[in-house]
Amino acid sequence: MNNNKSSYERNIFKNIFIMSRPPFHIVGILPFILGTVIADRVEGVFSLPVFILALLAVIFIMLVTYYNGEYYDIVEDRLAAKQGKNAFSGGSQVIAANILPRKYAKTGSFISLGFAVLIGLVLQFYYKTGLYTILLGLVGIFLGFFYSNPPFRFVSRGLGEIFIGFCYGWLPVGVAFYIQAQKFSNLVNWVSIPVALSIFNVILINQFPDYYADMQSGKRNIVVRIGKQKATYIYSAASVLSVIFFALSVYFGVPFLSLYIYLPFALISLLVSAMLIKKYYDQTKKLEALCGATIIINIGTTLAYIIGIALKI
Repeated sequence: MNNNKSSYERNIFKNIFIMSRPPFHIVGILPFILGTVIADRVEGVFSLPVFILALLAVIFIMLVTYYNGEYYDIVEDRLAAKQGKNAFSGGSQVIAANILPRKYAKTGSFISLGFAVLIGLVLQFYYKTGLYTILLGLVGIFLGFFYSNPPFRFVSRGLGEIFIGFCYGWLPVGVAFYIQAQKFSNLVNWVSIPVALSIFNVILINQFPDYYADMQSGKRNIVVRIGKQKATYIYSAASVLSVIFFALSVYFGVPFLSLYIYLPFALISLLVSAMLIKKYYDQTKKLEALCGATIIINIGTTLAYIIGIALKI
């Protein structure tokens, strides 16, 4: 009996772990590390406790977003699974497939929210990380909490993609820098643009495999609103702009080393754009590969900045 109970509990924790979607945390963690590296290398300031606590807060805010997505996107996630889910669409399926009760997602969201708020208070009032610490944190919490939650539900209004660009672009880079240096930086603004554009494309292309499920469930994201073909032009424009702004960021203080590291990812980005325009999105396996490549582009963009700035400034 005890062995059965222990196995059941292990399965619960395993499925909560899956629902937390840890591989997707990297797209929020790396920009935060980038902001911290800029603070250290440009301003010469770094506090390890502040870094660790704030990074935990970032993870908790991402968990709020992911858990709420599992809870409120259950209809489209089930439809996506029936229509041929790939590795980058349809959520984790832990809630949609009734592997865990739906209440687990909602409870996990509020617990994560509580921890994020608590850490924000500790950072501002104990570690004195700056007047805007809580305000910046609340911006992230608000946009993350209502990404899937009604009444705003940004994910279905054609705004979610833009807010994700901000929340995984400027916000983690800017907050990480601010809580270390207690001020803002023009360099942060420039490096955030290619990161934001590349994560925007991650969200945009992940809507392609969910297109019919989203349309049937009433979700009105960008791809549903304008169609797949037109969405490929938006993806391509974001890719080109990302390359342009990365090059411009070198003029504003980013080391050339970052640009050299970034070049392969820029080429992949342009290649993916060309493949999408040629309607490779109609081929399931190729679309899955393009979704994966887009995440690699985002990660590579951020890593190029981190490595270049850490080694050369």
